[in-house]
Amino acid sequence: MFSDILDRLPLERALLRAFADIVGEAGPVADLGCGPGHLTAHLHELGLDVSGVDLSPEMIALARRAHPGLRFAEGSMTALDIDDAALGGILAFYSVIHTPPQRLTEVFDEFARVLKPGGHVLLGFFAGDEAWPQEFDHKVTLAYRWLPDALAAVAGQSGFAEVARLRREPIEGERFQQAQLLLRKA
Repeated sequence: MFSDILDRLPLERALLRAFADIVGEAGPVADLGCGPGHLTAHLHELGLDVSGVDLSPEMIALARRAHPGLRFAEGSMTALDIDDAALGGILAFYSVIHTPPQRLTEVFDEFARVLKPGGHVLLGFFAGDEAWPQEFDHKVTLAYRWLPDALAAVAGQSGFAEVARLRREPIEGERFQQAQLLLRKA
């Protein structure tokens, strides 16, 4: 599942490479909401010390089977079993989309807690055009589309500054525009 998704996403591959280059030696990286671990494995191949965390025991089991040499753990993005200021980077690719908007500040506060000063977060999400997030039916569970400016503003409340963004049109099989934000902890 998803193991070859990056083959058809050159912009996302380039952004993940840039993220790996930026984080580099800053410290370990956590792939939060890692699902079956395909992006955790990709970041590992790019040279990062990375582990995956997901709320779903089923996803963690899939990730461990597919990538037995990597570290995966069950956990919540609002209560990570990670020490304060322990990480150089966080990848949250299409995982914060399931967080109700009124609870998203809790997620970003937790990201800020576990990141070192100057650490980076790379977010992937479905882009919307409305000022407030738009609910939609997702294969996994209820999800939200975000205007990139609005999501960056919510992250800013937790001390994150935008470094870069990507917004692209949907490709075959996608319903919505896709977006990524690279954020830096102050």
